[in-house]
Amino acid sequence: MRIAFFVNSIESETPGYTTTTLALAATQRGHSVVYVEPGDFILRPDDSLAVSVAVLPDAPCKTPDKLYAALKDATKQKKTFAIGDIDVLFLRNDPSLDGTDRPWAANAGIMFGRLAAEQGVIVVNDPDGLAQAQSKLYLQTFPEAIRPATLISRSIAEIRAFIDKHSKGCIVKPLQGSGGKNVFHIATPTDSNLNQIFEAASGDGYLIAQVYIPEAKAGDVRLFLMNGLPLMRDGSYAAFRRVPAKGDVRSNIHAAGTARKVKVTDTMLRIAEMVRPKLIGDGMFLVGLDIVGDKLLEINVFTPGGLAPLADMYKTDFATRVIVALEEKATLRRAYGKTMPNSRLATL
Repeated sequence: MRIAFFVNSIESETPGYTTTTLALAATQRGHSVVYVEPGDFILRPDDSLAVSVAVLPDAPCKTPDKLYAALKDATKQKKTFAIGDIDVLFLRNDPSLDGTDRPWAANAGIMFGRLAAEQGVIVVNDPDGLAQAQSKLYLQTFPEAIRPATLISRSIAEIRAFIDKHSKGCIVKPLQGSGGKNVFHIATPTDSNLNQIFEAASGDGYLIAQVYIPEAKAGDVRLFLMNGLPLMRDGSYAAFRRVPAKGDVRSNIHAAGTARKVKVTDTMLRIAEMVRPKLIGDGMFLVGLDIVGDKLLEINVFTPGGLAPLADMYKTDFATRVIVALEEKATLRRAYGKTMPNSRLATL
């Protein structure tokens, strides 16, 4: 099986990324692995789709560092394949990172992913589902019972009024974005830094004002779902607590948060069960739920990260479980051909 990982840029990848962990697991199971960037697709006059890729060596790498080194070497001499030579296209880019400097690149995975799916390639997560989830507004399409009270607006007056109604304060962040950028905790509407916060956060467009949940002081819990269900292996859930750095409201690992083992509770599992039907309907193969208390703060459907530290925490290889699931989808694709829609196959 040939698996293509679509990323923002190969140059910005690291040995610690979840994509690297998945690619390593795929090579160790004997699969051919290639990497694709936003500018690598080619749609020819006869409507055939091709892709220029960086091809990892056939010999499996033993460590993430060695795989990353091999990947950097592979970028020096890319090869071109017909899209039909790709079995699985795994979309692992963060559109928000390209939204400002390379807007043409932000939607490339979704656009060409649709064409690839039409030609029989298994594309995960499903590109039509990802098109619905290109901002944090996606969270608002899930049941109200599991979401914190939220206002989305560019009106400072509206946001001030919302903060005034919530004595525990609010979190203000951009509707677009990731990695904990421009996320602020506002205790009261008279906060002396409120205008500066609005100016910083609203530069990216609409703002989200979300009621602050006191349990967030201990961080949030990232719980992986695969095929709509909590990802498990060897009796352990793929979940960890993201603990914020001292004095920081953000728990993102990229924002100096740390990852720790966590016990998955019945409350977390109930939240997972509540979101399952829609995630399956949207063709979301692998996602990360960010949970605080009994509320779901975010759903990462583009680049859920954390599989590398999870392997160390629980002494089990969750990434291999993900690759095995892709192998099972490839078997179903061969059996059913194009009669089974990609969005359905993505979560079987």
